[in-house]
Amino acid sequence: METLTYSRGAWFIGNPPLLGPHAHSVWLGSAVFDGARAFDGCAPDLDLHCARVVRSARMMGLDPVLTGPEITELAWDGISRFPAGTPLYICPLFYADQGFVLPDPASTQFALTITVSPLAEPTGFSATVSSFRRPDPSMAPTGAKAACLYPNVARAYREALQRGFDIGVSLDPDGNVAEFSFTNLFCVKAGRVFTPASNGTFLNGLTRQRVIQLLRDDGLVVEETTLTPQDVKSADEVFATGNYQKVSWCRRVDDASFAKGPVYERARRLYWEFARSEGCR
Repeated sequence: METLTYSRGAWFIGNPPLLGPHAHSVWLGSAVFDGARAFDGCAPDLDLHCARVVRSARMMGLDPVLTGPEITELAWDGISRFPAGTPLYICPLFYADQGFVLPDPASTQFALTITVSPLAEPTGFSATVSSFRRPDPSMAPTGAKAACLYPNVARAYREALQRGFDIGVSLDPDGNVAEFSFTNLFCVKAGRVFTPASNGTFLNGLTRQRVIQLLRDDGLVVEETTLTPQDVKSADEVFATGNYQKVSWCRRVDDASFAKGPVYERARRLYWEFARSEGCR
């Protein structure tokens, strides 16, 4: 069993056919989702991820049919159906079945997929500054984790792979750094940690917020500020945070190379200590 899916009151094995070609979310892009992780009997910040998918649904004009706590309990039910300790990716999803341009809120449906997904080893990744930019909040529903935003993410990712890198560094409309293609970006200079200020052009990740707080609580200075590509390339360390891999080390941005530094190691250690002490059952 690699994937479990919950829909319309029942669990299914695999990826059941839930959507028709005329569903609003298929042809007009109203689906929203979120992602959480489970491992070693823990699911850190699962409740926050489930709450965020409800907020995303409302931002897209959907009527969430479940609350955040209800989704959290469903997720734990699904987690318990796998062998104990299995590394999992948890993806709650709201989508509209009906509507023309505007989704019909009354047609909102919910699905939850839980998939076996091992966490990759932190061997480091390479990045390149992308030619594709993040949209301004006036241009796209950037406050939601909406499926319609991800084709733009995919453009930057595809470009990076074609250049021989693992991921892109996406800029905002003003040409400043927003994030990596699909993870939040941090850099370190002279022991101080810097990350792009949340300006609405990228998702203010829950793992990002958690790592910022953990580092500050541990006595480090973390500045949310404007960063240029050159600021990143001239840093002492660069790392990423995101739900899928949590805290990961960047070894290169274009022609600038970085060591696996002490602040990255500290952030990773602090996060895993938090993850294994909170949100466990």
